[in-house]
Amino acid sequence: MSRSRVGVIVAPANPSAEPELTRLLGSRADMHVTRLPVRPGSLAERLESYNEALPDLVWAFDGLPLSAMVMACSEPRYLIGPDEDRGQCADLTTATGVPFASATLATREAMEHVGVSDIVLVSPYEPWLTELAERFWKSAGLNVTQVVQVRAKDGYSSYAVTPSELITQVELAELPADAVLLFTGTGMATLPVLGPLSTGNDRVLLTSNLCTAWWALSRAVGRHVTLSRVPYRRYMRAPRGAHMGGAA
Repeated sequence: MSRSRVGVIVAPANPSAEPELTRLLGSRADMHVTRLPVRPGSLAERLESYNEALPDLVWAFDGLPLSAMVMACSEPRYLIGPDEDRGQCADLTTATGVPFASATLATREAMEHVGVSDIVLVSPYEPWLTELAERFWKSAGLNVTQVVQVRAKDGYSSYAVTPSELITQVELAELPADAVLLFTGTGMATLPVLGPLSTGNDRVLLTSNLCTAWWALSRAVGRHVTLSRVPYRRYMRAPRGAHMGGAA
């Protein structure tokens, strides 16, 4: 079968984006990956350098025919506003001729697709970056009703927090049974937690990787794939029927 190709740009040490996007894209699209450059300095300096490197990095695929291209890295985009994020993605789409989205833009469009207006933000970032993420989503027109700050055993890190730590801390927050949860961070392993955290309630569960895969697959097949209330339930079978999710 002739499959579409999706170009993915990830942070150097991201351990979760590729495994989760591979499972979510399934057999409908092949994934081709390049990494953002390694930079010394503080976290803020590294994130700024990722935004600066992006306009050149979209050319790293060197003519490989792509159906879509995504920056699977949310944190740098929280340093800029949602309007600038959307504008730069539009500029890169025009320059390359390939539909391009950051993880944050893909998430915005996914939430618009399912009609989300209120969210609980689940963040593994350091407090200062979590504050920027909250401000970003509020500036994008969403009502952030609550923030759940998730911490790994040894500190704040989207790469280090385990699924069990994530489940425990979200459950301790005692969130409403009908809340919309947005798990931000493509480096945080989220697919294993969606089942346990959606059992026995009416929550909508969205993650950076899920929304990024939905956006890329929608462009790859030329139409919006289904992203419904509990999107994890049929993600392994999604590509064949152009679905990503299914109502409980």
